[in-house]
Amino acid sequence: MTVNTKPAYPSFPEALRVWAKIGFLSFGGPAGQIALMHKELVEDRRWISETRFLHALNYCMLLPGPEAQQLATYVGWLLHGWRGGVAAGVLFVLPGFFVILALATSYALFQQLDWVASIFFGLKAAVLAIVVEALIRVARRALKNSLSYGLAIIAFLALFAFAVPFPLVVLGAGLVGYLVARRRPDLLGGGGHKASAQAPQGSAVIDQNISEVDPSWRRALMVTGVWGGLWIAPLVPLIFLWGWDTTFAVIMTFFSQMAVVTFGGAYAVLAYVASEAVGTFGWLQPGEMLDGLALAETTPGPLVLVLSFVGYLAGFRDASGLPPVWGGVLGASLATWVTFVPCFLWIFLGAPYIERLRSNVAIAGALAAITAAVVGVIFNLALWFALHVIFDEVGRIEASIISMAWPVWGTLNWSALAMTALAAVSLFFLHWGVLRTLALSALAGVLLQSLV
Repeated sequence: MTVNTKPAYPSFPEALRVWAKIGFLSFGGPAGQIALMHKELVEDRRWISETRFLHALNYCMLLPGPEAQQLATYVGWLLHGWRGGVAAGVLFVLPGFFVILALATSYALFQQLDWVASIFFGLKAAVLAIVVEALIRVARRALKNSLSYGLAIIAFLALFAFAVPFPLVVLGAGLVGYLVARRRPDLLGGGGHKASAQAPQGSAVIDQNISEVDPSWRRALMVTGVWGGLWIAPLVPLIFLWGWDTTFAVIMTFFSQMAVVTFGGAYAVLAYVASEAVGTFGWLQPGEMLDGLALAETTPGPLVLVLSFVGYLAGFRDASGLPPVWGGVLGASLATWVTFVPCFLWIFLGAPYIERLRSNVAIAGALAAITAAVVGVIFNLALWFALHVIFDEVGRIEASIISMAWPVWGTLNWSALAMTALAAVSLFFLHWGVLRTLALSALAGVLLQSLV
């Protein structure tokens, strides 16, 4: 049934509560996080229309860094200006950061994570069901014609079967959409820019009353100065206290470089970061990067928080005179700071221009094509996550131009499969919410592990 009543404009404290809720429940990587925000912001509260949500998501997909956190920042900015963007972005990261900090401390001190596995075993399986539900929901709204379906399929195959770099997939889809829209804009008219039945066009808060920000060189220079300055600010006291050659200065410069090239999220740079952290800097032992990834996968927040784990171990093992734990905390904090502060720069600098481009037919076509490709991207992320949840070992098939993940069938984890089925029943048949499903699955996982 179509809802015609316009929602009330949310107060800033109300928005803070919602951003905090999203931050604590943002499990499942970008697929699950985007789906959670869509449900909370588009469907349940109607703070933003589907068109504006997808328009913002398309832009965030083009940026380096975690797209889900940037999307939260973008929507927060639309609702309450710069303070809304900062609040949304910070609250999206903060819960996961504190969890990864505690887990990294336990890992560094005890190298014992059995209790973590018992708590999160059921949670990971539940997240898989949530990601599948997210994929179905997003696909239904984004794929409206044969061209959009074709772009989604091509994007998925390019990423999953041929290991095409993520930026090329997104930019390629955007180029196709741009060229098609210039000649036949009708072919992309439904490509993700129609509102859902739950959130009819024009009924969302942002489409009622939004103060447009005029992009200008003066504003761009001010934003670059403020956020660029914040980005490098910790370097000054680090150099004053310890000099250039300490681990902490290297952490800042190395992860600042990663912040500029992390297109496609954490998976795109894990191999490189692992190679440098183990071989070049000696921060980690072989295999510890996978332990950090496992921790990041089972905590809320962006998966790129695995870089906080790397920063923690680097600071813990070379604390430059600090107690090891405090060295680890400083290392993790620096890695997190230079990873996420640039995200605010990209959003606050570019979002006003992106908002202005909503009326440009060719640009709108490019973004509509990216919307369709994003479905393929989410499908690839969901399948990758599913393979690593349900199977204990996942290998790769390398043949000519094909490079794809493939499960070791003998390592099928029947317990994980059963837990995923339980979560699927909760979501699809009992229609329980995300929080209730996560609680049920976590409890069931703990009980199951205690019986093994």
